[in-house]
Amino acid sequence: MSLLRCFPPFCLAVLVALAPGATGLAGAQAKDAARAEADLKAIKAEIARIAAQVKRDSVSRNKLTRNLQAAEVSVADARGELTRLRRERSEHSAQRAELAREKARREAALKKEQQALGGELRSAYLIGREEPLRLLLNQDDPARAGRMFAYYSYFGRARADRIASIAAHVAEIAALDAQLRTEEERLAELESQQKTQLAQLEAARADRGKALSALDAAARSRAAKLEELRSQQAGLEKLVRDLRRALEQFPVDPTAAFAKLRGKLAWPTSGKVVAAYGAARAGAIKWDGMLIATTRGAPVHSVASGRIAYADWLPGLGLLVIVDHGGGYLSLYGHNDQLYKAVGERVAPGERVAGAGDSGGRSRPELYFEIRRAGRPIDPRPWFQRSAPPP
Repeated sequence: MSLLRCFPPFCLAVLVALAPGATGLAGAQAKDAARAEADLKAIKAEIARIAAQVKRDSVSRNKLTRNLQAAEVSVADARGELTRLRRERSEHSAQRAELAREKARREAALKKEQQALGGELRSAYLIGREEPLRLLLNQDDPARAGRMFAYYSYFGRARADRIASIAAHVAEIAALDAQLRTEEERLAELESQQKTQLAQLEAARADRGKALSALDAAARSRAAKLEELRSQQAGLEKLVRDLRRALEQFPVDPTAAFAKLRGKLAWPTSGKVVAAYGAARAGAIKWDGMLIATTRGAPVHSVASGRIAYADWLPGLGLLVIVDHGGGYLSLYGHNDQLYKAVGERVAPGERVAGAGDSGGRSRPELYFEIRRAGRPIDPRPWFQRSAPPP
């Protein structure tokens, strides 16, 4: 194949390989990869430092917020563990069912072998104990007698093979019985763990309810509520500013052009928009994003490719995910029950990053969604293909 007709990336690889300095270039590329890996570790460490500082700044001002954070993180951890236990229990149940089916197949094969052996034994009994002698005395033709002896030896070997097969089936069934007992014991253990985890989840929910009641009681007045919202908004603004500065040191793939996706994005979750961008929230405070009422645990998807810049709890937004899409664009997903990605992980368009919930003090499961450009919130609606999320 002519090099002129090959695909450009392949051509480049071939030309590099043929070049005199190919070995040196490969070494340089390895050094670049090592530097990139070191840069990634550094940026993740910086983001972790920023997240910790923002949490300290926001939470330390308010003991009630601290209590809510602890309760909601406990709920998320308990729910995640419960999900894992249920998945493991389902896998073991499926394995047990397959073992039971295999045991039934082996028992059916055993029964068939036993019936066939029974027929052969009955025939042998009718011939009598002196089978070979009677076969010899009943034959006038020596050649025919030889053939009959050969047939008889075949029958004898077949009978022995069938007996061996029966013994093997019996051993396999015994082994399957042992495996089934092991699976049943594991299922019982998982069920016990699941009950314990459910109790822990209910206790965490009760703690969250107490923390919410205390916060509600403390924010009865309009002024207190406004101050709380301003504080939460300031915390988010500071987080985004600090993240932008950190992310500039390690940009996302420059070929990812988020700006070209306007009008092409899918909604991050299903449900109904209950608060739109720019709508009045309280006093002069307006919504910087949108609030989507949904169901608990509903999948929350990244609207485009990017890298996880933040995955932690933040006052006002609860369990929050921020995805860096490059070009100064960020998308934010708040009030989740569970987070499925960690800082630094890359995500594809539509990839699940969280499960919707009510963290951050919401009274029902809702997803808070924002798009930011150069640190400033922009209206998300024009970016979606559809005018409303799927029901």
